[in-house]
Amino acid sequence: MTNNSPSGVIKLNPFDNVAVAITAMQNGEWLAIEHLMCNDDIPMGHKIAIEHISRGNAIRKYNQIIGIATREIRRGDHVHTHNCAMDEFDRDYAFCADVDRAAARTETFESRAFQGFIRENGKVGTRNYIGLVTSVNCSASVARFIADAVEKRGVLANYPNVDGIVPIVHGTGCCMDASGEAYDTLRRTLWGYASHPNFGAILMLGLGCEVMQIPKFMEDYNVNASDTFRVMTIQAGGGTRKTVDAGIDAVVEMLPVANSSKRRAVPVSEITLALQCGGSDAYSGITANPALGQAVDRLVGNGGTAILSETPEIYGAEHLLTRRALSEEVGEKLLQRIRWWKEYTSRNNMEMNNNPTPGNKNGGLTTILEKSLGAVAKGGTSNLADVYLYGEPIRKKGFVFMDSPGFDPCSITGQVASGANVICFTTGRGSVYGFKPVPSIKLATNTPMYRRMQEDMDINCGDIIDGNSSLQRKGEEIFDCIVRIASGEQSKSEALGFGDNEFVPWQTGAVM
Repeated sequence: MTNNSPSGVIKLNPFDNVAVAITAMQNGEWLAIEHLMCNDDIPMGHKIAIEHISRGNAIRKYNQIIGIATREIRRGDHVHTHNCAMDEFDRDYAFCADVDRAAARTETFESRAFQGFIRENGKVGTRNYIGLVTSVNCSASVARFIADAVEKRGVLANYPNVDGIVPIVHGTGCCMDASGEAYDTLRRTLWGYASHPNFGAILMLGLGCEVMQIPKFMEDYNVNASDTFRVMTIQAGGGTRKTVDAGIDAVVEMLPVANSSKRRAVPVSEITLALQCGGSDAYSGITANPALGQAVDRLVGNGGTAILSETPEIYGAEHLLTRRALSEEVGEKLLQRIRWWKEYTSRNNMEMNNNPTPGNKNGGLTTILEKSLGAVAKGGTSNLADVYLYGEPIRKKGFVFMDSPGFDPCSITGQVASGANVICFTTGRGSVYGFKPVPSIKLATNTPMYRRMQEDMDINCGDIIDGNSSLQRKGEEIFDCIVRIASGEQSKSEALGFGDNEFVPWQTGAVM
């Protein structure tokens, strides 16, 4: 990435035929880059043609195809949805071709530690909540009643090692087939939360007659009731009031057990980092995402794990990941998910380019191809170790991919179910977001938004493009922040109280 113009235009690769405006440009303004004049008003973050592009020819950014010109584009023209469209093109998947180079770029960094909660099964948490996990939407209100009642009693003040009570409620669990893809996805997701190391204790709460039966769930995962795992149903408990009273008693009895957990020094290899971007803009792929990628390489170099997700938002850039796959099998697993998504969107009368969102487009992103190329930068340069289904437990250390929708709450729900204990969330437009029981770190892609929303943003990555930092220095800053947050420091979203409403399991099947 080089800044070729004092006027604030960046040409990201020598082979690109567009550049990015880092400040708003006016019609008639001359740019130092190739003595170019703007033919249009060009908003901050949007693209300007630096070569003549004939109709039907490829538009290139990052030296990758981001779309096809739908009409003649002159040098100096604004390039966006009015003259650039999505089109299919051949990808060179070249399985494993860059594995050696990726391995060489991933350094082994000096060993680091953080303060975490070590659970009996060896997993390590970054927080210590009590979770009220509901099997079905019908028990959601009762779970919230229990959590609210315990909070109002003020007993949490007596248990300083407990971060709070989290009701995990959702809109499904019944009127679905008791087998198959939709059921398996929900079951994996619920088990991922019921066994998550950021919970010191769990109360699982159902109605009693739902499809997602708690006894069957416990049988499937070979789990028994204990002092840190309790279950109840509203129907067997005698109704709402009696179940709420019994739930309050259960939580109060679990509090001392959960409080007995204390933070201890553990290696950062026990951090599993969820990588997310939401409310993205053109700066996402230039500042925050590649800076986060630098932090990911440091984490992987320390033996840790990072999960890239949002399958629709790597579409068009998947060939960059298959080249880093450790095996052809891993690369093919990724392409299987891409093919599944193309079929899934087709049968629902949609297309992959329904993403980007209006906010993404206002921020300068024109097609899903362009958005995806910026999104994959969150994964750094490390080898792709494996590919997982939504909510599937992550079993390999390193950089991995988990299949999910691009909808942030749904995607992060799956990443947490898979084992993420810290979240890094980049945003250009200004997403406000948190996710109990896992802390979420917000990374701003540009300085103007960071200044407007400083109470929500943990780190400003806009100073990279301002010339006051570098990708490497920002990556180190992000990595240090991850370690501090994992050790108990509050993120901005935690301080604001976010995280009680963001549990959104992925629903793919028919509701009957």
